Amino acid sequence: MSAYLFIALQRILPKHIVTALVFRIARIRRIAIKNFLIRNFIRAYDVNIDEVDASVPDGYENFNAFFTRELAAGSRPVDTGSHVIASPVDGTVSAAGTIEDDMLFQAKRHRYSLKDLLATDLQDVDAYRNGHFATIYLAPCNYHRVHAPADGRLRVARYVPGDLFSVNATTVSGVPRLFSRNERLICHFESADGPFMVIFVGALNVGSINTPWTGDIRPRKHGVTTDCDLSGSTISTAVAKGDLLGWFNMGSTVIVLFPGDVCEWVPDLIAPKTLRMGEAIGRRKSESDG
Repeated sequence: MSAYLFIALQRILPKHIVTALVFRIARIRRIAIKNFLIRNFIRAYDVNIDEVDASVPDGYENFNAFFTRELAAGSRPVDTGSHVIASPVDGTVSAAGTIEDDMLFQAKRHRYSLKDLLATDLQDVDAYRNGHFATIYLAPCNYHRVHAPADGRLRVARYVPGDLFSVNATTVSGVPRLFSRNERLICHFESADGPFMVIFVGALNVGSINTPWTGDIRPRKHGVTTDCDLSGSTISTAVAKGDLLGWFNMGSTVIVLFPGDVCEWVPDLIAPKTLRMGEAIGRRKSESDG
């Protein structure tokens, strides 16, 4: 299918209905069906199952449990350097670099604004002007849990309803402002070295986004931007680098934001670099760095 037809199909597809159907199928517990789904998914996407912490497929109650699987202890060592920023996910760099005033690079010919991405007040936008961003795509074969890139405390988790375009390379290249159009969960963190953000971008077939503080967040195409209630959670909002932040129930993209003059990315953080969760993607500057 050509790129044009693939994108045109997405424009007319009832994406929220399709995603709701996938949500249900992924949670079927009938052994024959869920084992069929898991085995064929592994075969289709060449999933590495040597790192998982349960038997495959019998150790998973449904396909979604396999898709959001944990890895065996020690599979993803986290760079413990005190100023190191770690990759929050396994994935492929879609784009990374400097935010030009308030504009982020999406793909050739396409940029989008911080204001549209964050769906918030100008104070938050101003904090990240001329800052740094990294957009990381999680392919179907990847490990789909999201971890903290640095130590911090979750201040706000803001859900923004939106569309559910695919976030693969073809669609990112062909749909303007995709990341500010799709639904997303924006996690604002504060730390001793300043703020940072981790943004979960929803997509076609992502049945929900889950965090320890919010539980499952199901897609909504319309509605108002909502700050999730963190006060009722028994989970501490303080996180250490490498701690679990959540997961996609089916795959998508994560965007990491840091303000300007507080960090620098590693030189080879460019598309299409492949990342493993925990490896260094940048370095926060200390006071001694000037």
